[in-house]
Amino acid sequence: MMPRKLRVRELTTEEQAIIERLARSRTAPAREVERAQIIWHSHQGENVRGLAERLGLCTATVRFWIKRFNTAGIEGLNDEYRVGRPATYTPEEVSEVIALSLTDPQTLNLPFASWTLDRLAAYLHEVQGIGMKRSRIDEILRAEGLRWRTQ
Repeated sequence: MMPRKLRVRELTTEEQAIIERLARSRTAPAREVERAQIIWHSHQGENVRGLAERLGLCTATVRFWIKRFNTAGIEGLNDEYRVGRPATYTPEEVSEVIALSLTDPQTLNLPFASWTLDRLAAYLHEVQGIGMKRSRIDEILRAEGLRWRTQ
């Protein structure tokens, strides 16, 4: 049994016009042009392997965009929303840093009258179990509008 060849579904007249214009564009973003070229050449009958070689892509990429276009149409050629890197510290840890910086150290039975970034970092690590660099503590506190005195 021969594997079925992957092809682009039949294009509507409107889709064909949009894809052809985009595939030949010199002003559209390169990613959009590349994706349109994949669809256009596949529509013209070129196979996945030949298309990948022509465009300098891997076959998996060509297959991905053909499948996505077949299911979602023109909108499927757009980038999907991506989230960034996950937060390193939870909102609870950040609020703990802020709350601690506003707390008088003597109420915690500490032998000093004011916090420094080094003291905050040490206390957070040793007592609270939050390993955070002093530079990150400084960023958090500055974002809250808190300023430190230089000694």
